[in-house]
Amino acid sequence: MKRILNNLMLALGLLLMAMPVDGQILKFGVKGGVNLTQVETNLQSIKDNSTGYFVGPMMELTIPGIGVGADAAIMYAQRGKDELKMEGIEVPINLKVTIGAGSTLAIFLAAGPDFFYNLKDIDLGAISATIDGYKAKEKKAQVGLNLGGGIKLMRHLQLGLNYMIPLGDSFSFKKAKDAVGEDESFKYKTWQLSLAYMF
Repeated sequence: MKRILNNLMLALGLLLMAMPVDGQILKFGVKGGVNLTQVETNLQSIKDNSTGYFVGPMMELTIPGIGVGADAAIMYAQRGKDELKMEGIEVPINLKVTIGAGSTLAIFLAAGPDFFYNLKDIDLGAISATIDGYKAKEKKAQVGLNLGGGIKLMRHLQLGLNYMIPLGDSFSFKKAKDAVGEDESFKYKTWQLSLAYMF
């Protein structure tokens, strides 16, 4: 996980150094919004919606003339609720295509990987205490796929809607060899409503 993230950040850094930096190519800003998370399991014993938030700095790179570029952010984010709540660092890195009538109004589409590292310990022991013969396993580092879009307004504002599809389990219960039943896995599927201000 760390190696993948380091390689992506290195590639982005080399791309930035290879291009001239001005207000039309590279912009920095602040991004925040609301996470609407659904916890789903393969056994459907839990399927609940929860609300959290995310906030942090971001940057956007756009190649002039063709509207193609990338954006990245480092954000504090919340997912889930109660004993299933995660709080950690989220790093989305998206390829971005912008179509618009000048700098006053434009629409954009974005897609790319989403890296999340949970900093809060989930009380899986309290949950698994009611599930005999199962062992809880939490994944601190998680990877997802972002698909989204939005609008750019007045040069500085960006309103976005994004869906994060998990590419693995957030945590799971593995049954013992002699236990009756199936393994149970939990995934966090998240809609994000965002507002960004670019300087």
